[in-house]
Amino acid sequence: MLEGLSGATRVYFIVGHPIAQVKAPAGMSRMFAERGRDAICVPLDVASADFDDFLAVAAAARNVDGLVITVPHKFAATCGCATVSARTELLRSCNIMRRNRDRSWHGDMLDGLGSVGAMRAKGGRIEGCRALLVGAGGAGSAIGLALLDAGVATLAVHDMDAGRRDALIARLASRHGTKVSAGSADPAGFDIVSNATPTGMGPGDPLPVDVERLERHAFVADAITVPEITPLLQAARGLGCAISTGVDMFEAERGAMFDFWFPADAA
Repeated sequence: MLEGLSGATRVYFIVGHPIAQVKAPAGMSRMFAERGRDAICVPLDVASADFDDFLAVAAAARNVDGLVITVPHKFAATCGCATVSARTELLRSCNIMRRNRDRSWHGDMLDGLGSVGAMRAKGGRIEGCRALLVGAGGAGSAIGLALLDAGVATLAVHDMDAGRRDALIARLASRHGTKVSAGSADPAGFDIVSNATPTGMGPGDPLPVDVERLERHAFVADAITVPEITPLLQAARGLGCAISTGVDMFEAERGAMFDFWFPADAA
């Protein structure tokens, strides 16, 4: 993968804080090579206080063609985009950016497509189901919208920050009406439980939901990539629930990322 690396290689950064957990550098660089693109994906650890400065430098770099945005920059990144997709316009959050013709940034949010794609790939049913979303941040916002667009009957949103939860409910309700409501950490009665918080990344983290109340038929998804099998997923699997991991989510999403950066290839 490095044999052809040169000064002509195009650069795509993935930026977040922390960054060690991300899978995109290897996954996207491998896809570039497989599809004949002289490009590489490079991780950058940038704190929130420095994010605007980073965007200014990335905008000025003539060999930087795209960005992947991860925690905690998905809302801030939207402000750096001159144009955005309809998804990002609704959610005010983006996780991927590409150059416009004038070299300004265009942003979109693909996390929801990745999560729903991973659920389907693992045999999960979405249409007509009752879903509980834990986390109303950037990824959670996208996952909630994707679940509704894919046909869940209802979506309950739980977040420790009630203001952030209610803001997301209002955005989603503007498209999907009364299907969206406030939820809690109690997963009883739900067919789908999706964790879009970082709870489970650190040793000793509490579980994001009361696993003893999980329905045995429920499908449980987690957006965390490291550890791949989080304590939530381990507990759910022990109860006989079907699961999808954050790595599954990335694998389902990376094709959409490539197509976003190279729309002519997808045509």
